[in-house]
Amino acid sequence: MAATPGAPAEAPVPSPGPTSGTARPAQGTGHGLPVCPPAVAALRERVGVFVRDHVMPYEPVLDANGPQAAERWRMLRSQARDEGLWGLPLPGELGGAGLPLEHYAHLAEAEGASDHGPAALGSAALLDVLMLDRHARPALRRRYLRAVAGGEARACYAMTEPDSPGTEPALTACRAVEEPDGSWTLTGHKWFVSGAGTADLVTVLVRTEGEGPSTDGLSLLAVPTDAPGFRVVRELPVLGAGGQWEIALDGVRVDADHLVGPRGAGLRIAGERVRLGRVLRSLRWLGQACRAYELMRERAVSRVGGRGPLGEHQLVQRLVFESLLAIRTTRPLVHEAVARIAAGQDARVETGLAKVAAARTLQQVADAAIQVYGAAGLGPDTALPALLRSGRAARLLDGPDELHITSVARRVLRDG
Repeated sequence: MAATPGAPAEAPVPSPGPTSGTARPAQGTGHGLPVCPPAVAALRERVGVFVRDHVMPYEPVLDANGPQAAERWRMLRSQARDEGLWGLPLPGELGGAGLPLEHYAHLAEAEGASDHGPAALGSAALLDVLMLDRHARPALRRRYLRAVAGGEARACYAMTEPDSPGTEPALTACRAVEEPDGSWTLTGHKWFVSGAGTADLVTVLVRTEGEGPSTDGLSLLAVPTDAPGFRVVRELPVLGAGGQWEIALDGVRVDADHLVGPRGAGLRIAGERVRLGRVLRSLRWLGQACRAYELMRERAVSRVGGRGPLGEHQLVQRLVFESLLAIRTTRPLVHEAVARIAAGQDARVETGLAKVAAARTLQQVADAAIQVYGAAGLGPDTALPALLRSGRAARLLDGPDELHITSVARRVLRDG
């Protein structure tokens, strides 16, 4: 990369805050953040070390999702249990540690520094576990809840459809018809379903009454993936990376007790899930941004050219500064959203701000790190291509940035 020489930094480049980079877990909580209790800070340090030492070195194997991946997942989950790190935010009665959200938020960045960190440590199941725990009927709970919480079964969530945007559930066309015996028959397509290729249970947003466009008459049904008529159509690589799937429901029949929550309450329950999911994703994107920042910082310090270390060039210093600024200004927004959700308050404005800021920050910092690395940042020897891909996808996942921008703006213009 072309750069202009400049004065050397007056002090070492600071760490961006509480998460794990590729070299070491960073220290501190960051200015203006809720105080992290000492026990949680120690736990955060252990989580960061686990992700760095046991997950990151095996990311290519886990990405490939072949036979070696299954064995590696088994080993990771066993190690997490042995070290007392399994299911930290999951309810204690289901085998988790029962950490409240405001405490788990301090760990989620460290877990999320790798896309595979939450799954390796059991917290990736949090949204499905909470939804089933709060809204599933007894028979469904008995069959799946403890298995999903323990990692023996995998669950996922299907909302978006090929012919309608996921941001407009009123256009949901996937339909469930109640049969005379109380069972349900589902017909339709869903796509961009995370984890559907290996899932045992898919919770599907369907229309049970009326016609679209309407947000009335939407319900949630849990569908076992081994049910006749359930079909994985294809994997949908996102910028070349797997993990998203298209599924078809060709007359799938499920029992009455597979209705999740009251009939017609699907959108309300989905809203609970989506709001928490956006905040969790934002925390994990921050963790990945910090990972990219650490890679950039180390490269700037260690890479020496004909005019000295890269870090002595003013343009590189600017990239480092802007990246640190983005991380430090985004983190309080995310924790504010966490605090409001944990307190049961309306967090729609805070969640929208956090989601957009975290997505932008990940893309910005990953891009800056690649620029500092030069051609090496484009190749397979660092995590930077994957981090940049995640950053670009983040601006669409859980609703595109534009949706959150207009939603927040309308709300504050109306309510002040």
